[in-house]
Amino acid sequence: MTGEPRRRGRPARTSADEGPGARERILGAARAEFAERGYDRTTMRGIARAAGVDAALVHHYFGTKDDVFAASVEVSFEPALVVPTILGPSTEGVGERLARYFVAVWENPVSRAPMLAVIRSALTHEGAAKVMRAFVARRLLERVAAELEVPDARFRAELAASQMVGIAMLRYVLKVEPLASADPEEIVRMVAPTLQRYLTEPGPPSGGAAGPDATTDDAVSDDAAGPDATSDDAASGGAAGPSGAAGGTEG
Repeated sequence: MTGEPRRRGRPARTSADEGPGARERILGAARAEFAERGYDRTTMRGIARAAGVDAALVHHYFGTKDDVFAASVEVSFEPALVVPTILGPSTEGVGERLARYFVAVWENPVSRAPMLAVIRSALTHEGAAKVMRAFVARRLLERVAAELEVPDARFRAELAASQMVGIAMLRYVLKVEPLASADPEEIVRMVAPTLQRYLTEPGPPSGGAAGPDATTDDAVSDDAAGPDATSDDAASGGAAGPSGAAGGTEG
């Protein structure tokens, strides 16, 4: 029997595997797999199978499951394009622009599915929680706050994140009424002022300016009035108390 010997091992990659659309197909498959199965039950092999590529190609483009998960989330948000839009020409209205963008992402069924997977998985899996923290707080909101040049940019970003993630949990995951069926425009209208305050409102005056002065004034007041009042009370007691006692004796 003649002919070439049968090759063993992994099948050769095809041009479709390595074509320009392979990465996009993998991302699309990953978003669908994470949305349907959650973080824990999604595997790299499953993503490769859904994308029609070899599993090694998924590792080639993204490394680990955490990496492909983070990339699938980023596709939904596109921070490089979004941050300049949210910042706009001035700080005025930045809270409304951020709220409108966030609600729009969640109202879109295509981007909502992977975001649901992110939040659900973050509740039970540290890897997913890490991705969510790194992306929502740091890659998106912290960049917005930093561009606004306000003090405590990271803290402000986390406050804004807490507001928006809380809304996502109640409206889209737990579906608590009446928030779950509220009009998106009403949500934007109610939330925007809070985000605006978190991101742009100046902080309280420095403790070195007001606090110590107030304390000093109080101390001076105590030094001036407290001892005198005490001395007067003592003198009054010395003048009246003994007389009262004597009068009682005479009686």
